[in-house]
Amino acid sequence: MTQELTFTPFKSRTDEGWAEAWKIYESSFPYCEQWSPESYDRAFADPAFEADGIRHGGELVGILFHWNAGGYRYVEHLAVSPALRNQNMGSRILSAFCRKAGRVILEIDPPVDDISCRRKRFYERLGFVANPYEYLHPSFRRPFCTHQLVLMSYPAAVSYEEARSFADFVRERVLSYSEHEHPELPKLP
Repeated sequence: MTQELTFTPFKSRTDEGWAEAWKIYESSFPYCEQWSPESYDRAFADPAFEADGIRHGGELVGILFHWNAGGYRYVEHLAVSPALRNQNMGSRILSAFCRKAGRVILEIDPPVDDISCRRKRFYERLGFVANPYEYLHPSFRRPFCTHQLVLMSYPAAVSYEEARSFADFVRERVLSYSEHEHPELPKLP
């Protein structure tokens, strides 16, 4: 696989390739971590939001949905086509994105079992650092449930103030496209 990856932004759900990207999205994330299709209709109008289809040799191989938060990019959803998992495609996608984006923040489940520990090591191999701040995030859809996540950042740790600013950005900007009317999380104590 020596061909370059192409990041193609979707501008609406009617764009070519969106239906295929949506299948990857729905098969990769639990329902509570997904936005509704109508939420994407609204988010596409936000200049800070970008939903990229990742192509390799003309084939859609993955998705990367992210936010420009000023001094960093927030990776909200990254997924690789199920047929291409465990073939280093996720590493290639995220490495290419990080080279282009510079500073990146994302959230992962706490490393408590084999899968979550492997996921954390995956990000660490790519240069991400786990940050020590307590971080609670609400689900995007009803019924709302709070879950603890680990903030990971690239290429270095973020300060407490940066982590607090990130939580504010997610609560005030990102969650405005979820089913929440007045989100109170995430917050850092």
